[in-house]
Amino acid sequence: MTDDERFALLVGVMGKSELWPLRDERIPEGTPMSAGYVPGVPRLGVPALKMSDASLGVTNPGFRPGDTATALPASLALAASFNPALSRASGQAIAREARSRGFNVLLAGGINLARDPRNGRNFEYLSEDPLLSGIMAAESIIGIQQEGVISTAKHYCLNCNETNRHWLDAVIDPDAHRESDLLAFEIAIERAQPGAVMTAYNKVNGDYAAANTVLINDVLKGAWGYRGWAMSDWGGTPGWECALAGLDQECGAQIDALLWQSEAFGDRLRAAYLDGRLPKERLSDMVRRILRSMFAVGIDQWEPVSAPDMAAHNEIALQIARQGIVLLQNRGVLPLKAAARIAVIGGYAQRGVPAGCGSSAVVPPGGYAEVIPIGGPGLAGGLRNLHLLPSSPLDEMRKRLPHAQIEFDPGISPAEAVLAARRADVVIVFAIRVEGEGVDIPDLSLPWGQDALIAAVAAANPNTAVVLETGNPVVMPWRDSVNAIVQAWYPGQAGGQAIAEVLAGEVNPSGRLPLTFPVDLGQTPRPQLPELGAPWGTPSTIHYCEGAEVGYRWYARTGQAPMFAFGHGLSYTGFEYRELAVTGEDTVIASFTVVNTGDRAGADVPQLYLTAAPGEPRSRLLGFERVELEPGQARRVTLRADPRLLARYDAGCWRIEPGGYPVAVGASAVDLKLAAEVELARRAFRR
Repeated sequence: MTDDERFALLVGVMGKSELWPLRDERIPEGTPMSAGYVPGVPRLGVPALKMSDASLGVTNPGFRPGDTATALPASLALAASFNPALSRASGQAIAREARSRGFNVLLAGGINLARDPRNGRNFEYLSEDPLLSGIMAAESIIGIQQEGVISTAKHYCLNCNETNRHWLDAVIDPDAHRESDLLAFEIAIERAQPGAVMTAYNKVNGDYAAANTVLINDVLKGAWGYRGWAMSDWGGTPGWECALAGLDQECGAQIDALLWQSEAFGDRLRAAYLDGRLPKERLSDMVRRILRSMFAVGIDQWEPVSAPDMAAHNEIALQIARQGIVLLQNRGVLPLKAAARIAVIGGYAQRGVPAGCGSSAVVPPGGYAEVIPIGGPGLAGGLRNLHLLPSSPLDEMRKRLPHAQIEFDPGISPAEAVLAARRADVVIVFAIRVEGEGVDIPDLSLPWGQDALIAAVAAANPNTAVVLETGNPVVMPWRDSVNAIVQAWYPGQAGGQAIAEVLAGEVNPSGRLPLTFPVDLGQTPRPQLPELGAPWGTPSTIHYCEGAEVGYRWYARTGQAPMFAFGHGLSYTGFEYRELAVTGEDTVIASFTVVNTGDRAGADVPQLYLTAAPGEPRSRLLGFERVELEPGQARRVTLRADPRLLARYDAGCWRIEPGGYPVAVGASAVDLKLAAEVELARRAFRR
C-alpha cells in the first residue's frame, strides 16, 4: 500500500445531514449519507468503510430523507429480558437492514455501566452489572457480525455521564475499574471479538480515552490481546498523539476540526510520520488492524442480499418490548379483567410511544407519529426532541378490550384528569420523560407536572396503574397511592401493542430490572452531580468513589434498601426455587429447581449471587437464566460462575482468596430464597 492509501484508512468523515449540512469532498457522489465514511483501496479489493449509528436500529434522521428502519426498544428493555438469544436476534436484524443499505460498520455494542441514574444515555446501554452487560452486548455483536457486518463495542471507557462529556475527567481506582466497567467490556470482547472498539469522549484518570495508553495499549491490546482496531468517537480525537496511545482511526474528523481546531489524523499525523515522531511500525499496525477486521468479518466478500423481512424484524421489536416490560408493583388491578370503564391519561398515549433522542434515533416504517423539538446546549442540543413512534397504547388497548368503555384524557390539567378518573373503574396513567445523548437529567422526577397529575388521579381513584416510559429510574412520591406500576422503558415501534398486551393479560410480564431504582438521589454515590448545569465547555471531574461497587453492589455495601432492586420484576403467576446444590474449588457451580406454582404460563429469571467473601461483604451477580414454564412445570437449572466475579483484581492479576464463599439464589439482588456456602482454594490467574 502507498502512504496515501494507508493514511486514508485512518480518517473517517461524517456524511451530510440536516445538522451537518456541508458535504465533504472525500465522500464520492452516490454514497449513502451516514455517520462515517472511510475510502477503500479498489486496486487491492479493500472496500470503503460505510458506518451507521446503530444502538437501537439503523439510524437515519437527517441523513437519508425518506429512509426508515426498525426502531427497537431501549437497550435497557433488551437487558430487562435477561434473554441473550433475543439480543443476538436483534443484532442480526439491525445488520440485515444495514447491509441492505450498503453499510458495513455498525456503531453498536453499547456496554457502559449505569453508574448514575441521571445519565441521559443510559437507555442506550444495558445494565449496572458487568456480567449481564457483557453477555447481552456480546450476543448483539455476534448477531451483527454473523451477517457480515462489523460491529463496534463502545464507549471505551467510563462514559457514564453526559454533562460536558468532552471535558469530563472520570476518576476511578484502576483495580476497581478492572472489576466493573472494564470487566463488562472484557467479557463482551472475548465472547464476540468485535471488529472495532470505539473510545469514549471523556478522560479517564486524567487522559482522554482516545489518548489513554493504559486503556488502549496496556489493557485492550496488551492484557486482552485484542486484534481489531480502536476508533474514536465523533469529535473525540484531541490530537495526533492519540496514535501513540493506541488509537488506530479518527472518526467524525470534521467535528474534531471544530472542537480541536484540526483533524488529528490528517496533516498533523503525516507530519509526525515524516519527522519520525510516529514510528513506521505503528502506522503499519494501525492499518493492519483495520484490514484484519475487514477480512475477519468478511466485508470484502459481500454478495447481493435480498430485502430484509421487516415484518419479522417488527416481531423481534415486539418480543423485546414484551419481555423487557417490568411489572414493578401490583396490588391486584392488573391484569385488567372485568373493568367496564377505563380512563387512559397522559403520555401522548393516543399518539404513540416515546423514544430516546440523540444518535440512536431511528425513523420507523411510516415515519414518526410526531416530533416535538425541545433543544438544548452543545453539539447534541439539536438532536433533543420528543420522538413519538406510531404505536398508540390507547388504540391497542381498545383492540384488546373491545367491551370496555375507554376514555382518554391528555393529562395536561390534573383537574380535568381527576374528572375522568372518577368516572372510571380503573385508571391507566402514562408518564414519559425525554432523555438523550449530550444531556444528563437534573433529578429523577417526572417533568411537566406529571408527579402532581398522578397524585391527584390516585387520590380520586385508588385503582390507578402507572405506566412509565423513561430511560432511567424515577422517584415515585405517589408510589403508595397507586395500585400498580409498570416500567415500559422506551418500548420501540411495537411498544404500544406490548404494553396493551401486558395490561390486558394477554402477555405475562417477565422483565427484570437491569438497574436499581433508588428511593431518591441521596441513596446514590453522588447525590450532587459535579458541574451539572454548567455552561457547555466547562471542565469537570467526577470521582467514581464507589469503584467496583456499582448499583446493587453499592446498596449491599452501604446497607441501604432501594425502592426497587436490581433483578426485581413481578409476574401474573408464581415461582419457587428448591433443592439447591453447590460445589466449589476453582469456581462456584450451583444447581437448583425452578417451579411454576401458579395457574398460568410464565417466564422466570432466577439469579445466583455471591453475598460475601472471606473478610468482607461483597455482592456479585454470578449467573442467571431465563426459564419458560407452564403451570406446575419444573426445570433444573445449573449456573457456573466466571471466576473473575469471585476474585479481586490486584497487582496485574485476578486473585481468589481461600475460604468460605456464601452464595444465594433469588428473584432479585435482595429477594434471596436459597443459600449455601462453598470453599474455594487460593487462586491467581490472568485473563
